Amino acid sequence: MTILLGFTKLPTVLVGISVKPSSEASMKLSTKGRYAVTAMLDLAIHDHQGPVTLSDISNCQGISLSYLEQLFSRLRQQGLVEGVRGPGGGYRLGKPASQISIAEIITAVDENIDVTRCLGNKDCHGGDKCLTHQLWEDLSNRLYEFLDDLTLASFINRPEIREVSKRQDTMASRIATMFPTRASFSGMM
Repeated sequence: MTILLGFTKLPTVLVGISVKPSSEASMKLSTKGRYAVTAMLDLAIHDHQGPVTLSDISNCQGISLSYLEQLFSRLRQQGLVEGVRGPGGGYRLGKPASQISIAEIITAVDENIDVTRCLGNKDCHGGDKCLTHQLWEDLSNRLYEFLDDLTLASFINRPEIREVSKRQDTMASRIATMFPTRASFSGMM
């Protein structure tokens, strides 16, 4: 059995896990989990400025608006974000960034942090537990504990994350100036 562990990282942020046994069964933190964490980090960074629109997150992070709407519906159901209606509305964190773990975000969007071939069902070898089931179950538990110990606050205070955020904000601002929306044109006339 060949096991490949791959980690895709933003600056010091674990965002992807892939375990691929030779049987081609695999567990991978999908785009849904990665995008949810990315969007929540963006929201946490800008939360002090007031409600953040999904359009702003979409522009800064390159995540489609319709996909963000689906994710934020789930995040809102779990109390991780709250919507603010009306002019100047958008989303705010549902609780302090220090109380929101990365694992909580991932599980809120129905992701499973499990690297066992059987997804924890203990039926990976002809209906029974396989020889290495306990190993992968232990790894799954450690990954969950690792991600559960990481909070949004622990990342937004890191200098390298602030640098990336400033660069993305500047780039999004430039793009918005180059390609104004129709609403911007109607205000000019």
